[in-house]
Amino acid sequence: MAVKKTKAKDIKKKVTGKKVKDNKIVEAGQETFVVATSTPLKDDSKTTLVTKEGLEALKEELMHLEGTRRREIAARIKEAVSYGDLSENSEYEEAKNEQAFVEGRIIQLTEQIKYAQIIDEESQSSAKGGQLIQVGNKVKIKGVSGKVAGNVYEYTIVGTTEADPLNGKISNESPVGMALLNARMGEKIDVKVPAGMVTFQILSVA
Repeated sequence: MAVKKTKAKDIKKKVTGKKVKDNKIVEAGQETFVVATSTPLKDDSKTTLVTKEGLEALKEELMHLEGTRRREIAARIKEAVSYGDLSENSEYEEAKNEQAFVEGRIIQLTEQIKYAQIIDEESQSSAKGGQLIQVGNKVKIKGVSGKVAGNVYEYTIVGTTEADPLNGKISNESPVGMALLNARMGEKIDVKVPAGMVTFQILSVA
């Protein structure tokens, strides 16, 4: 029996045999169709890697923006409108610009929370025992070449939403973060930074 893969929308033809159902192999005459599910597949490109604490922080920020900030901005706009002519009303323009920023941030947070993936604590623990470093691990590295030679740094690898380099949290998509992923304690990693190529040695993983 021939097997043909096709999109669900393409199966809009006269068929005989079994009833078409999502995610089912459907027999129609002498052909077998693999029917696509009606539920959208998860888009891995949108996945947001976060810690449990990071996810809670995103939810708290979203709640604050949807509640308090929206009310405050709405009140500002209402007050600005009461002043009359909007064409030369700077307070109205500022409030509308702030409203646009907040609404954009709400959309961004909603997407991040929707596609959030909690960092696997088991993977973090295994990295301490010599396994591959993953997002969520805290690492201590020492510069062994280039302008960083002799300097010791301590970083926690996090998702992009939690990145805060000044407080020792670097994104898994940053040059150093990407180089550390899948490395092990004791290994040396080469990193291309604006100042040139530098080498670090991984001193510890927690």
